[in-house]
Amino acid sequence: MSDNDFRLKGSVVTTVVLEVKTPNLEQIKLGLKEKIAQVPQFFNQAPLIIDINQCSEPVSLDLFQTLVAGCRELGLAVIGWRTSEGDIPSWRFDCELPLLPNANSRQINIKSETPAPAKDPHVVIKTVVEEREVSQPTKLITKPVRSGQQVYAPGDLVVVSQVSAGAEVLAEGNIHIYGALRGRALAGVKGDTSARIFCKNMEAELVAIAGNFMLSDALQKIIWKDAAQVLLVDEALEIASL
Repeated sequence: MSDNDFRLKGSVVTTVVLEVKTPNLEQIKLGLKEKIAQVPQFFNQAPLIIDINQCSEPVSLDLFQTLVAGCRELGLAVIGWRTSEGDIPSWRFDCELPLLPNANSRQINIKSETPAPAKDPHVVIKTVVEEREVSQPTKLITKPVRSGQQVYAPGDLVVVSQVSAGAEVLAEGNIHIYGALRGRALAGVKGDTSARIFCKNMEAELVAIAGNFMLSDALQKIIWKDAAQVLLVDEALEIASL
């Protein structure tokens, strides 16, 4: 087998997380229909993770499978599910979908087969870990981000032109747009709750910070076609004038 046969690459894909808080599937399906109707192009075949950690009652395998089928009927592409480590149901291996780690949990425990050395009461070993914060450079985009394009920045992102409808900009840090924001902007995509979005003209399809998002219908009731900033306060998005 040659290295030219295939290539493995990392990729960033916007994923929707459905946090299930009630076992009432009809209520969930009705709410999803309303959300999808607001921005159908965003939710069409959107990758979806079902999070059952906050459900008020234990989720059975039958209920979970019915929920998955309902999401697929609405055009969502369910790619996995997650819950807390201490509340993993017994049916996890009977489910067709993979159990995914939580957004802030990427720790892998590897057990060593080498026996631990005998403790010497006269020897004390200390391990010192030095932590360094490495800042990522700001990514600058000088041309319009057109429909269908996606731009990702490992740090802050600055767009000196417009973001068209159907386009998507993502950043691990802040997003600054010095033109009209008509597409989707997602800041703090790796969980930075202090990230913000700034734009000269708010006409977004969707804005999100650290996974918390707001759609255009809600934005139009707050600030529309005006300069605005988006920030996260107590796990809720706030839109303020600039």
